[in-house]
Amino acid sequence: MELDFERCYRAVDSRDQRFDGWFYTGVTSTGIYCRPSCPATTPKRQNVRFFPSAAAAQTAGLRACRRCRPDAAPGSPQWDVRADVVGRAMRLIADGVVDRDGIPGLAARLGYTERHLHRMLRAEMGAGPLALARAQRAQTARTLIETTGLGMAEIAFAAGFGSVRQFNDTVREVYGRAPSELRTARGRPVAPGGAGTITLRLAYRPPLHARALLDFLALRALPGVEEVRDGTYRRGLRLPHGPGEAALTPADGHVSATLRLTDMRDLAPAVARCRRLLDLDADPTAVDGTLAADPALAGAVAAEPGIRLPRSVDGFEMAVRAVVGQQVSVRSARTTLTRLLTHLRPPAPGAGGVEQEVGAPGERSREPQPLDPPADGAGSAERAGRLRGFPTAEEVLGVPDEVFGMPAGRRETLRALAGAVADGSLDLAPGGDREETVRRLLALPGIGPWTAGYVAMRALGDPDVLLPTDLAVRRGAAALGVPAAPRTLDTYADRWRPWRSYAVIRLWRAG
Repeated sequence: MELDFERCYRAVDSRDQRFDGWFYTGVTSTGIYCRPSCPATTPKRQNVRFFPSAAAAQTAGLRACRRCRPDAAPGSPQWDVRADVVGRAMRLIADGVVDRDGIPGLAARLGYTERHLHRMLRAEMGAGPLALARAQRAQTARTLIETTGLGMAEIAFAAGFGSVRQFNDTVREVYGRAPSELRTARGRPVAPGGAGTITLRLAYRPPLHARALLDFLALRALPGVEEVRDGTYRRGLRLPHGPGEAALTPADGHVSATLRLTDMRDLAPAVARCRRLLDLDADPTAVDGTLAADPALAGAVAAEPGIRLPRSVDGFEMAVRAVVGQQVSVRSARTTLTRLLTHLRPPAPGAGGVEQEVGAPGERSREPQPLDPPADGAGSAERAGRLRGFPTAEEVLGVPDEVFGMPAGRRETLRALAGAVADGSLDLAPGGDREETVRRLLALPGIGPWTAGYVAMRALGDPDVLLPTDLAVRRGAAALGVPAAPRTLDTYADRWRPWRSYAVIRLWRAG
């Protein structure tokens, strides 16, 4: 990855927060690496080196600045949106694939040899997959040290280290302090919440239009899986080592995240999925700059800067939502999905339920919200809370026909989708190949361009998807004075590349 020295140095000299996560500043005279926005005195040119990743800076023998905490900066937007092998690898590493499956597992997921994958990551990131995963383990360890009362041995293995000695050596090398010193330096008690509960800050690049995010998620919230209440979005999670729950509250400069985990090894995957859900690694300045260049969108961008692309914590869940939502309103799709969830997640005996308003305006149905999941270990139900992750593909395959409450053709499409995910022929994970995934989706019966595009946009995070046949998109286009006919809109939208997905969100709001 080429980093222009003059441009990077100007960003450091101006302490420009927009570049946090894009690159890291290494100061050879102090042996420290920082964010570009670090408030410390700007170092002399001859003492500065720039790195494309925190792992590259650590590999060069530098430790993280204790003042600006560069390891907690937002992730680089280009790895968040790029569809090439390196971008896919970075998303899988963030999701903890290396900790669970090792470098061979990462290479197999990407379809490359370990040697070639290492070569590509070194060229782009300045560090190999093991160093990148090690940097993430160090950050996870620091979070656990500072926010929990866990013993150091427990933290070592929860963060993915193979031994306590490796954990101690890595923390000393990356942060310049022993783990016990980090805990003492933090100097504040562990946040209340019980065993398995962690509260942390998720950084983002401003601006962030939090109201738009919460409005979007609230309209589509499914009982027993997610809810929006008092400015906080809560949802259940299916994580690699057990169920969990996240509560996300947007604040000034960060999103406050309270995570309830069955297994602490799921901290890094939970954080990665929450960041992805809220699109926290985006570069809103770049997106808004492109869209505002169109006079038709300029007013909307000025009125609501920082609109994000709400994504997903579960690719299969988003694909099911897309299929159920074919040619029906958001409310109708929510009603159908609620019926499916009630069948698959009946409330625990004696648990009761919470009344939820579903269906068309004027209709009310009392759908109980499922509470605790089946016990799968000591304390797991207590830790997971009353919200649970979306059902698996295998569970959906076992649902009787009468439960779906949809046309037979759409029901068979849903079964075909679940079957493809269950047998591994369709990969809806963040590291999946977008073009290949869309091609396989279109090969399934009953899935057309709208459904495949919706999945690519929200499940795979493709920033450049247009849905010209979508009724709400066309209504929004007409409201903003943009050509609304599908073919004309498709041509007109070329000026919004490569951020057409963000334009779709704005058109939905306008419509």
